[in-house]
Amino acid sequence: MLKIKSTLFKGLMLLVLTCLAADKPKLMKMKVNDQITVSIPRDWHPMDAMDFTQRYPSVRAPLAAYTDADRQVDFSVNISATQWPDTNHEIAKQFFKASLRNMFDQVTFLQEGVREVNKKKFIYFEIESRMNGNQRQEGQRETIGKYTYIQYYLEPGRTLVFSFNAPRRMKDDWKETADDMMKRIKIK
Repeated sequence: MLKIKSTLFKGLMLLVLTCLAADKPKLMKMKVNDQITVSIPRDWHPMDAMDFTQRYPSVRAPLAAYTDADRQVDFSVNISATQWPDTNHEIAKQFFKASLRNMFDQVTFLQEGVREVNKKKFIYFEIESRMNGNQRQEGQRETIGKYTYIQYYLEPGRTLVFSFNAPRRMKDDWKETADDMMKRIKIK
């Protein structure tokens, strides 16, 4: 009887783990250019220039930007306007942290640090942010809460920025996938 219960328990645990794993999006490799390869969920598609410009107004077009079918969750690869003469990660980390604080009305840092990914050093931040709405502007009165996982790769003369964004209410659904995507970035 004990052997049957043990086998039944193991089978039930295997089923639960399989269901949990099936819920996580499968990632596929995407070549951004000859030097950069990223991994994104299989059902995502590239953002067109107009879509990116409407959602992320910027002077610089991204190297690549991808979004889910509902256009709520996205990932982009950019070159930052900030250039570093060297690769002092600790000083750069403090600069980028201050910059993130200035971008939003409220920022909560969930994780931050410098780590190695595929033999390259990255500065990373995982944050929750809030932008207060503009009460005088129709259509922009709502407060916007975001979950962002951002990673910076420093090279002399340029900084690559990898950014994952989702509505804050979807953080728990995407947190593990965002971390997985950031840990699969490859730069030659």
